[in-house]
Amino acid sequence: MKGASTRFFTIGLVAAWYSSNIGVLLLNKYLLSNYGFKYPIFLTMCHMTACSLFSYVAIAWMKIVPMQTIRSRVQFFKISALSLIFCVSVVFGNISLRYLPVSFNQAIGATTPFFTAIFAYIMTFKREAWLTYLTLVPVVTGVVIASGVCNISITLFLFVHFDSVFN
Repeated sequence: MKGASTRFFTIGLVAAWYSSNIGVLLLNKYLLSNYGFKYPIFLTMCHMTACSLFSYVAIAWMKIVPMQTIRSRVQFFKISALSLIFCVSVVFGNISLRYLPVSFNQAIGATTPFFTAIFAYIMTFKREAWLTYLTLVPVVTGVVIASGVCNISITLFLFVHFDSVFN
């Protein structure tokens, strides 16, 4: 019985995560293009503030995971760098959503595993199995095909790709 409840809890968490991601994406698209909201960086600040507050509530009040402290300056700088990169990714994503269809934005986002594999090799000098790189070929090919369908400027194309790279 315990295994079944754990399984349902996990499925519920994944469904909630998936639904909230879709909801945030569509709401951002609506605000930035349909509603005429012209401040994607302010929208990112609101997003980050809400994430911080909800995370604090989940950790401090709901005790979902234990509170952790930063143990060293090196750890602090690593966390800060990761936070900055994530914030830049959300900013680029929000800027691109103002001008591009959600479907195209998601197609470019599908290249994230490709960039992850490339940067992992550059940073760690460790190669993945050849099958990993081979499976990325259809993904990149699909993105190239999707990129040719939309008529966009190079600036917008770069915003979407920077979002994918930093993600």
